[in-house]
Amino acid sequence: MTRPQNWLMASVALLALTACTGEQEELQAWMDQQRHEVQPSVQPLSPPQKFNPQAYAGMDGVEPFSTQKLTGALKQEAAQPNSAVAAELSRRKEPLEAFPLDSMSMVGSVSRKGVPYALLKVDNLLYQVKVGEYLGQNYGKIMKITETEITLREIVQDAAGEWIERPTTLQLQEGSR
Repeated sequence: MTRPQNWLMASVALLALTACTGEQEELQAWMDQQRHEVQPSVQPLSPPQKFNPQAYAGMDGVEPFSTQKLTGALKQEAAQPNSAVAAELSRRKEPLEAFPLDSMSMVGSVSRKGVPYALLKVDNLLYQVKVGEYLGQNYGKIMKITETEITLREIVQDAAGEWIERPTTLQLQEGSR
């Protein structure tokens, strides 16, 4: 480019910048006016309340989920003559009652001398059970065994605290190892 063209380009750029400064001053004046007109209505924060720690007084009481409390409730329930759990408390616990039902899986069934047996896998051990034996932690008594499932009767507490019987099944787990 030649020298006169450079001067021409510089003059045009200078002229454009000067035009912007007028708009910028006008914008700044409008912002100042708005700041003076608008008053924020922010309520001040209240000072924080003083924290007064309280000593925990429940340490000497019975823990709500302890076996001691559960045993006491079961004994009290057993003292009632029509309680569904009364008969269950007087009998000896069977080994498979120490495991929850969801940790057990039915892996097969056999029949010996016309008596059906189910094969249960618990903690990588195989157990053989028959009708009348107990499973699980809710007094689950085996009522029926078929080739594909075990039907149990459990005794559980409902929302009102009453003991009720509940039917449950364990299905055959195909492909179990």
